[in-house]
Amino acid sequence: MTASYPNLRMRRTRAAAWSRALHRENVVTPADLIWPLFVTEGKAVEEPIATLPGVSRWSVDGIAARAKEAAALGIPCIALFPNTPAGKRSDDGAEALNPDNLMCRAIRAIRDACGDGIGVLTDVALDPYTAHGQDGLVDDAGYVVNDDTVAMLVDQALNQAAAGADIIAPSDMMDGRVRAIRMALEMNGHTNVQIMSYAAKYASAFYGPFRDAVGSRGLLKGDKKTYQMDPANGEEALREVALDLAEGADSVMVKPGLPYLDIVRRVKERFEVPVFAYQVSGEYAMIEAAVAAGAGERDALVLETLMAFKRAGCCGVLTYHAAYAARLLVG
Repeated sequence: MTASYPNLRMRRTRAAAWSRALHRENVVTPADLIWPLFVTEGKAVEEPIATLPGVSRWSVDGIAARAKEAAALGIPCIALFPNTPAGKRSDDGAEALNPDNLMCRAIRAIRDACGDGIGVLTDVALDPYTAHGQDGLVDDAGYVVNDDTVAMLVDQALNQAAAGADIIAPSDMMDGRVRAIRMALEMNGHTNVQIMSYAAKYASAFYGPFRDAVGSRGLLKGDKKTYQMDPANGEEALREVALDLAEGADSVMVKPGLPYLDIVRRVKERFEVPVFAYQVSGEYAMIEAAVAAGAGERDALVLETLMAFKRAGCCGVLTYHAAYAARLLVG
C-alpha cells in the first residue's frame, strides 16, 4: 500500500450506511443455514431441553412442521438427530438399522410434508443408538473398533438413503467410512445422495448439551479421544480432509465452529471445496447464557457469529439459531 493519510481515510467508506453496504465483503442469508432438529417418540410432543434454552425435541409430526417452517424461511436444509428411547438402545446399536426407527420416520414425514422443497441431512454414527454412548462398536477392553463399526455405518447410511435422505453426514470419525459409504450408495442406486463428512471433528468440551438432547450424556462410558481429534492439532485436520475428499465426500465439515475458525480457513484455502461448520450446542448455550445474564444482545451476537463463519470461508453453518437468524435476515 502506497497511499497514506489524509489521501486515504479508511473511515471514508464507513461514514454512511449505504456505503458500508456497498463495500461489505461477506453477506449472510437464510440460504447459508442448516437447522439441526432433535426427534423424539410420541405425537404432538415438544420437550424443551434444559441445557439448550429455546431448543426442543419434537415428535415426528412436529419435525414435519418445523421442516415446513424452515422452507418458508428460506432455510435450504435441516439436520436430524434422534433421541432413541432407552429400551431400543443396545451395545451394537442395532436400532440404527431399523427402517422404521425415529430417523427414518422423520425423513418420510418431511418428504410427505415438503416434497423436495427442503434438503434432509442425516447423522451417521451409532452414539444415539448404543447403550454405552460411543459412536461405534466396542471390544471387551472398551476400545471402539474401526472396521466392524464402518460396516454398521454403511448399513445405517443405506437405511437413511432408502428413507429419502439427501445428505449423509458421517460424524463418527472412523477411518475409511467415507469410501465405504460412497461405494455402497453407488452400488444401491443412490448416486445423487451427497456425503457431507465430519472431516475435522474434535474431541471438544463444547458438546455437553447435545448429549443431553440425544440422551447419551449419562450413558457415555469413557471419552471419545481415540477417534475424535485432539484440539491441539491443525495439520492433522488437513490430512483428514484430504482423505475424505479422496474417498468421495462432496463437502466437509469442521466441528466445533467458532473455536476452530482457523481450521475452516486453512481447509478452504488448501482444498477450495465446500466447507461447512457446526456451531455446536455449547456455543449456542454460551450465547443464550450471555443474553440471560445481560452481557450481550441476542440479535447482534447471533448475526456476528454467523458472519464470522462466512468470513472464514464457510459455505454454510449448522446452527440451532437458524430459524431465529433467518427471521432476522428476512426482516
